[in-house]
Amino acid sequence: MKPVKWGVLGAANFAKEFMARAIHAAEGAEFAAIATSDAKKAEPFQAFAPNLKVYTDYDALLADPEIEAVYIPLPNHLHVDWTVKALEAGKHVLCEKPIAMEEGEFDRLIAARDASGKLAAEAYMIVHHPQFIRAKQLVQSGVIGDLTLVDTVFSYNNAADVENIRNRPETGGGALPDIGVYIFGSARFVTGEEPTAIAHSQITRENGVDVFTQMTAEFPSFAYRGVISMRMAPRQYITFHGTKGHLTLTAPFNAGVYDVAELTLETTAGRQMERWPSANHYVLQVQNFCRSVREGTAYPCPLEFSRGTQRMIDMTISAADGA
Repeated sequence: MKPVKWGVLGAANFAKEFMARAIHAAEGAEFAAIATSDAKKAEPFQAFAPNLKVYTDYDALLADPEIEAVYIPLPNHLHVDWTVKALEAGKHVLCEKPIAMEEGEFDRLIAARDASGKLAAEAYMIVHHPQFIRAKQLVQSGVIGDLTLVDTVFSYNNAADVENIRNRPETGGGALPDIGVYIFGSARFVTGEEPTAIAHSQITRENGVDVFTQMTAEFPSFAYRGVISMRMAPRQYITFHGTKGHLTLTAPFNAGVYDVAELTLETTAGRQMERWPSANHYVLQVQNFCRSVREGTAYPCPLEFSRGTQRMIDMTISAADGA
């Protein structure tokens, strides 16, 4: 398979530490260009990709006919506009989450994707990880019986980092856009169900951004409970509890960083554990994207899936605000 040539719009730290390296490492991909307003910011990228083209203008990178796909790690409020611009320039697009800030913006994204004939997707890497593929298989097989409750938590504390874009309303900050996508999207992915109602939602805000949310939701066949925070010590897990057993992922969202990816299944037949110490969901995400571009295979996380997650975020905000 001919490698897909990638460009990155912006020299974000996350791109430098994770996604640009994943593109460089992925089979079927070539990290070929980066655009940044300051060429010095490209130097850490050139350290592991010495043949990298460097542009000091985003539009110049999009005009490069050799670049087939772009990864967009820009601040949240810029995601929709630059995704559309990249599609209109004839590029495939993988945009960092959240790709949009409200459900209605997906109309524009999907229209631009369809008009371009290119692949556009949110960089929702966890659905590419074998632990979630396995969790989906197990839950839907009925091994834990009828699913009754999904319980999930994701927290970290960045209170001291006041300049972080997650703590700034003007850049689309907040815990729900940053990590709400994980606790909501993961439950939807594994179960294949959509929420019918938000039973309870409580949101705490600081300086115009949400920093803590606790909520419960109703799905067609199970109850859901979620907590996220940017003001609590780091913690993450997701548990699927059924009538015959339960399944837990203890490092579901930052596997390999927070802890080793580990799945524990407990039923009346006993307890079993599976681990994936070396799986890199960022690399797997890029490889799946490239296969979809080259071979036309279905992509695991289309815009329609991401739209459903944003719908659940919007529902949670509306329930808390009494809208």
